[in-house]
Amino acid sequence: MTTKGYLDYQTGSPVDPRVVEAMLPYMTEQFGNAAVLHSAGDPAREALEAARGQVASSIGADAAEIVFTSGATEANNMAVKGVAMKLRKKGKHIVSTVIEHRSVITPLKYLVREGFEVTSVPVDADGFVDPKAVEAAIRDDTILVSVMMANGEVGTIEPVGQIGDVAKAKGVLFHTDVVAAQTWVPIDVSTLPFDLVTLSSNDVYGPKGVGALYIRKGARLEALIHGGGQERGLRSGSENIAGAVGFGKAAEIARAEMDADVARIKPLRDRLTDGILGTITDTTLNGPRDRRLPNNANIRIAYVEGESLLLALDMEGVQVSSGSACSAKTLEPSYVQLAMGIKHEEAHGSLQFTFGRWSTDEDVDLVLGVLPGIAERLRKMSALKPGMEYDKEKFGHHH
Repeated sequence: MTTKGYLDYQTGSPVDPRVVEAMLPYMTEQFGNAAVLHSAGDPAREALEAARGQVASSIGADAAEIVFTSGATEANNMAVKGVAMKLRKKGKHIVSTVIEHRSVITPLKYLVREGFEVTSVPVDADGFVDPKAVEAAIRDDTILVSVMMANGEVGTIEPVGQIGDVAKAKGVLFHTDVVAAQTWVPIDVSTLPFDLVTLSSNDVYGPKGVGALYIRKGARLEALIHGGGQERGLRSGSENIAGAVGFGKAAEIARAEMDADVARIKPLRDRLTDGILGTITDTTLNGPRDRRLPNNANIRIAYVEGESLLLALDMEGVQVSSGSACSAKTLEPSYVQLAMGIKHEEAHGSLQFTFGRWSTDEDVDLVLGVLPGIAERLRKMSALKPGMEYDKEKFGHHH
């Protein structure tokens, strides 16, 4: 698999060849519908349930607690709106954070228009959510707490175990979106206080367009999609058998190879981080040095626009992100970085490097070979200069 120069795994990962191989039969010979009674449906049904078991065991869950969706966005919508609609007679208050993925933030905005109330807990300068702040936000009419396990943009790993405990002690359902963490951090719902967990296939090197929601036994949701009653009545529509099979295989491989992947990728990430901070002046790591995803380096380069850096790197054969994929259409700086207290013009100069299973030393060499020259060239042309809008106190110190 050649992915030379590709350091944007957070927004899209290649499908592992072993996963493609597992999926192929379900696009060709085994094309039956899992819902039919005749024998053509049997292999499809068996494959679907086997995949459900694989996804479940990758997070220590029971197969009956996994509902397949079209991806993490649908799973987040299902969790947030599904709980809200089911429990609205009990209360209309939800606690979340300012750094959630847009697929949590946008459904919450929708619920506010429908008469719900949302408290968004702030984060500190490294992007951490304080469990005490979550606790303080919970009221008698709170029905759901939703906090991501790790922020895919700045890499911060949140104290979701403690936050889940807080919610549990108050008798409130806890939802966590683990998409950015699921390849890199072991997740075991049999010991963690999670009621609802959002999972994504593409983030574990499976196909796009398939995800899942873990729903702990006893947690009840209102269905958002109505029809033939598939997926326990929570998500009607013919199941995506090939997609589920791919996701199942990918989840199994990711769990089995997690330790080896982390051990190989973390040193690459550290070499890139130290190389950039050491060779380009006025650069800062966004987010914490520790307690961050092992594949994530998010680096702020002063006095330059992230978009120009991104395009210049692309011309040199390096693909990275600036901000999250979902805000790529807007030229607004990242809301996550603004929430961390990073100034508007500073947040604009951030690059997000995310490594994955096929990243190598060569990728790091490539970036370190071209980025210093690009930064220097763009700074000469930039309207932003040292000492202008910048608060030097806050800038130029390394975490």
